[in-house]
Amino acid sequence: MDLTLAHWLYLVGTLIIIVTMLFRQNVVVPALLMSFIIGWAYDGSFLNGIQVIFNASLTAAGELFHIFLIIAIMTALLQSLKSIGADEQMVSPFLKVMKNGHWSFWILVCITYAMSLFFWPAPSVPLIGALLIPVAIKAGLPPIGAAVAISLAGHGMALSSDYVLQVAPALTASTSSIDAGLLADRALVLSIITGIIALSIAYMSIRKKIIKPSQKNVTEWENNGNNNLKISSDELVVKKSKSSTVFAILVPTTFLIIVAYVIVSTFSNLLPSIEDGAGASIIGGTAILLLMAISISRNYRETLKEVSNYLVNGFVYSFKVMGLVIPIAGFFFIGSDSFSAKILGIENADQAPGFLFDLVQASQHAIPDHAFITGFGILILGMISGLDGSGFSALPLIGSLSEAMAHSAGIDPTTLAAIGQMGAIW
Repeated sequence: MDLTLAHWLYLVGTLIIIVTMLFRQNVVVPALLMSFIIGWAYDGSFLNGIQVIFNASLTAAGELFHIFLIIAIMTALLQSLKSIGADEQMVSPFLKVMKNGHWSFWILVCITYAMSLFFWPAPSVPLIGALLIPVAIKAGLPPIGAAVAISLAGHGMALSSDYVLQVAPALTASTSSIDAGLLADRALVLSIITGIIALSIAYMSIRKKIIKPSQKNVTEWENNGNNNLKISSDELVVKKSKSSTVFAILVPTTFLIIVAYVIVSTFSNLLPSIEDGAGASIIGGTAILLLMAISISRNYRETLKEVSNYLVNGFVYSFKVMGLVIPIAGFFFIGSDSFSAKILGIENADQAPGFLFDLVQASQHAIPDHAFITGFGILILGMISGLDGSGFSALPLIGSLSEAMAHSAGIDPTTLAAIGQMGAIW
């Protein structure tokens, strides 16, 4: 297909977004403006350009809403666990084994990784930090060591694969034909390798700073802190009961059983396999049932109100975290022939342009057909996109580029996308 003005504008828009990320600025405005300009240039209609702004975001929202939903549900569940004090009981058994700084480092890693897989790092880290960091510091782990352990395990190792909730893999695969479930499997392996290396380097760098256990360690840490900085707390009334212990055991056990089933059914024939994407649905549905059960056990008279409030708060958090991804993903959706017809208002889907694929095909002679160079290039692009602070903004771009460039380089597009995802999140 011959390259048109709209093709070149899409290329310019992509470069503008990458450069904007490089300067650590928000890319929403460039994405919206370039969506408008491309829509206007495609058929010469100013009105169509205006419609494309809305259609692109609407299409992205429709394709990505399941991501917002699973985040909202799991956040609501975590809030309900907090309301009965079960969140503290879930991690309290580990307090007894944090005897020294060395053990404390790796216990923080394991707990943060496990909780971040199920509840995402952002809601989990404050809980872990409030309960376990003082204990780890008392055991002799330096404060920076505790911070590094939690950050690498949660926002790095767990989030880069996002194996349970599969938000990151779904975003990466959203603008391509890459299977999100298979991508999650590849990302899990890469995240474990990357995480082990990063955590080992971190541990070796701080192990000589680990000191003997003492209450004095915590006192000095608290005295060195900024008294003007206070962690805001939600107006949540905690009502502990006998059911707190039950749910502190039931919730993690239930999710571990689900994950174990998914893993065994995926990698063996011992259990019937589940459909692609069904894992997140099972977890989401189970979380809602647990949410209702917790609310009933806490105060059955307030169940209708409490469940609704938890879900509303979950959606608010979900859109705060992921809302800006919608217009950005909308721009990259324009470059895919699977979505461009709907966005540009083309009646015949067979005539839909694939701007990104056409650009890659046209520049094929200038792109080295080498797997290592291609993989390293996608990794660097992911690292640049991660400069925005989250790494999620350009995951759709990484997915579409991986699919377009993989075949000529002789590399599996799913593996290539997983490499880019590592660069973006880490």
